[in-house]
Amino acid sequence: MSDGNDFLKSMTISTSGLRAQAGRMRVISENIANADSTAKTAGGDPYRRKVPTFSSELDRTMDARVVSLGRIKPDNSAFRTRYEPGNPAADANGNVKYPNVNTLVEMTDMREAQRSYEANLNIISATRRMIQRTLDILKA
Repeated sequence: MSDGNDFLKSMTISTSGLRAQAGRMRVISENIANADSTAKTAGGDPYRRKVPTFSSELDRTMDARVVSLGRIKPDNSAFRTRYEPGNPAADANGNVKYPNVNTLVEMTDMREAQRSYEANLNIISATRRMIQRTLDILKA
């Protein structure tokens, strides 16, 4: 039989997953919001896609491995370019750089992050139900 510490460990691990996925969704949202932006100066670089990373660490109080949002790294892939000589962001050749953000990829990543978030939320809900059932048994 498990003790209350197992319930707390489960909640701690799932809560860390919630926080990490929420951070991931914020980064993805920023990428989507800037997908069609251009540079502020002619010929300059536009928004560069950001890539969230995760790190694993030990929660010493619970003796559990938890996940956290790690460094946010820039995606160094090439910018998209279009020939738009009338655009204020165009370089001397009339080319405009657009962010290296693929909205379809971002939406796919967002859906995956949402599913991971929901999975962690379901674990927390199931753990709460188990705690409540345990308390009900102890009261009887």
